[in-house]
Amino acid sequence: MLLTNLEIVPGRAVSQHLGLVQGNSVRAKHVGRDIMASLKNIFGGELRGYTELLQESREEAVARMIEQAEAAGANAVLNIRFSTSSVTQGAAELYAYGTAVILD
Repeated sequence: MLLTNLEIVPGRAVSQHLGLVQGNSVRAKHVGRDIMASLKNIFGGELRGYTELLQESREEAVARMIEQAEAAGANAVLNIRFSTSSVTQGAAELYAYGTAVILD
């Protein structure tokens, strides 16, 4: 599966447009990570627990998007974008979406 944030793939033609594919992941904060984040807020530095949490969420959302694209028969997803939103206090959604296509 070819994944790209470009609208086209140089040297390849889109033979079929299959539509929007998407994947999401909603994650809640972890108490242990919150304690470490509070300490980092005092002393400064990267909030590694949250960085890891978002990375895992991003990977899960992309995997779900790929599953949907494969089910539609796509061999590529173009124009991939990410979005985040707060679902509730302490929980966030990471949303990945793109256009499923068949490339020649």
